[in-house]
Amino acid sequence: MKKAVKITVNILAWIVLIFALLITLIVFSSEKNNGVSNILGYMPLTVESDSMSPTFKKGDMILCKEIDDVNDLKEDDVITFWTLIDGKRVKNTHRIVEVKNEDGAVSFITRGDNNSKDDDVPAYSSDIIGKWTEVKISGFGKVLDFLKTKKGFFICIIIPLAVFFLFELYKFIATLIEVKNGDKSAQLDEEEIKRRAIEEYLAEKQKSEEAAEKTADTAEKAAESAADTAEKIAEAAEQTAEKAADIAEKAADTAEKTAETAAEKAEEIITDKAEEAVEEAAAAVNEASAETGKEEA
Repeated sequence: MKKAVKITVNILAWIVLIFALLITLIVFSSEKNNGVSNILGYMPLTVESDSMSPTFKKGDMILCKEIDDVNDLKEDDVITFWTLIDGKRVKNTHRIVEVKNEDGAVSFITRGDNNSKDDDVPAYSSDIIGKWTEVKISGFGKVLDFLKTKKGFFICIIIPLAVFFLFELYKFIATLIEVKNGDKSAQLDEEEIKRRAIEEYLAEKQKSEEAAEKTADTAEKAAESAADTAEKIAEAAEQTAEKAADIAEKAADTAEKTAETAAEKAEEIITDKAEEAVEEAAAAVNEASAETGKEEA
């Protein structure tokens, strides 16, 4: 957690430093270039009126780029140029509505998006400051103007830079103290490392013994459980055998009774058939005797 906070603080500190250096470059370059900041060909400018609304408004910051060749400019480009307003030479940013070329002299008729008529004075090649890159930051122009003042530069740049360097100085001193104290505590650290190594070894040994004991207990419980299971299986087999013997005995009794019954029925049938045969034979004899008597008469 402390390491993450330290890294975050360092990142924020470097962001503040980079921002402060960037603003410093903008301020000093504007002082050397008639109030126009120029960093590697790019110029951050503050919009000073609503003549281009709604494209951008008063107080916005726009980013313009230097023009290598004014002949590359065309209608509908937005340019920043020097012009005269109320007798004062000021910066203006308007859209090109017409390009004029008279005897090789190029000039531009401009108009604000929020205006109903063209600007009174055309913009000439020597008046062009730069072309708008279509990058804007709403409201940041006021902040940029404040940073260009002595008060704003002191509050937002000098103080953060001073805090940054004090912070870096504190880290440097803390590092020196840590290195100095590190030499004194080297022996103590070595003894501490040995002590911790012994403690870790004993702790690991104890854990191994506890694990082995738990394994033995588990094996013993498993053996007991297996014995109980085998005993239960044997009892179940014995009970099954007894039931099978009972069933076999009952089946034998049933078969014996069935055989006796069948024999008795067979005997009855045979006796009945024999009696019927005797009766039929007697009837046949009687009938034969009767017919014989008739013939003799």
